[in-house]
Amino acid sequence: MKTISAKFEPDRRKWVLVDAEEKVLGRLASQIAMRLRGKHLPEFTPHVDTGDFVVVINAEKVRLTGNKADQKIYYRHTGYMGGIRSTTARKLRQEHPERIIRFAVAGMLPKNRLGRNLLKKLKIYRGGEHPHEAQQPVRIVL
Repeated sequence: MKTISAKFEPDRRKWVLVDAEEKVLGRLASQIAMRLRGKHLPEFTPHVDTGDFVVVINAEKVRLTGNKADQKIYYRHTGYMGGIRSTTARKLRQEHPERIIRFAVAGMLPKNRLGRNLLKKLKIYRGGEHPHEAQQPVRIVL
């Protein structure tokens, strides 16, 4: 038996469509991260991008369990001294609902060059429409 190492083949990647309506954020993000990375495929190789493109619609309708809407805090830094800024999940979901899903998925991907390239394959949209009809994404239920 030989160990097969997958090669990067951009034409083998598929496009999948995920509806985030009434899905729990963490469970949805882990499934999306698995799809982006390619762990659902038998030829998964850790250092190669073998995953699919993922289009997420209805990002504003994602669900947070418990009191996370008020207690979960997202931090960022302006780059200036003392420039730490924070916002709650409720406020972030009202202003930029796609960022909540992006932050959750980014935390589940590798923190290196590969992870940054994988995150570029994630397309998140607030409403039920998206501009990727030409790619013919396949709707999947997570």
